[in-house]
Amino acid sequence: MKIYTKTGDTGKTSLLGGRRVFKSDLRIEAYGTVDELNSFIGLLRDQEVNAKRGDLLKEVQDRLFTIGATLATEPGKENVKRPDLHEEDLELLEKEIDAMESSLPALRHFILPGGHQVVSFCHIARTICRRTERCVIDLMQVEHVDEIIVKYLNRLSDYLFVLGRLIAQELGVEEVTWKPRM
Repeated sequence: MKIYTKTGDTGKTSLLGGRRVFKSDLRIEAYGTVDELNSFIGLLRDQEVNAKRGDLLKEVQDRLFTIGATLATEPGKENVKRPDLHEEDLELLEKEIDAMESSLPALRHFILPGGHQVVSFCHIARTICRRTERCVIDLMQVEHVDEIIVKYLNRLSDYLFVLGRLIAQELGVEEVTWKPRM
């Protein structure tokens, strides 16, 4: 099978279910941004400091593929076979956040992204996750989207923030706090 089909040369693509839409459609923007987020999670997973978290980060990537497949499915086409997102997926992230936070000092200031390249990767992934969440919410305003998707993205951005803090601690890097001019 060839990677190129030429069917998108006119600016349209097909949803799972067959409907053709413009590549600028909100649904395409939403699952395209999920794909971008997934790529950054892959970059984060590839960092040596995350070797012990590789399985969890791969699990997140799997769930993002699930979200992408869900968003790529034409509304009303329940007969299209695809994986589902479950409450247990949210609970896994919450459990991981709680475990990480238990070893971190209380947050007393806003944190500026930076301090170490891997910490910055966490913040980039977090901000892409937030943008993904906004894209999905934009789509929700015009078409049905499962609410669990927004919940998962919201929880994932929290996870990525706390992960950045934990990695800074593991690497012995001082968190860069925001001290506003007064």
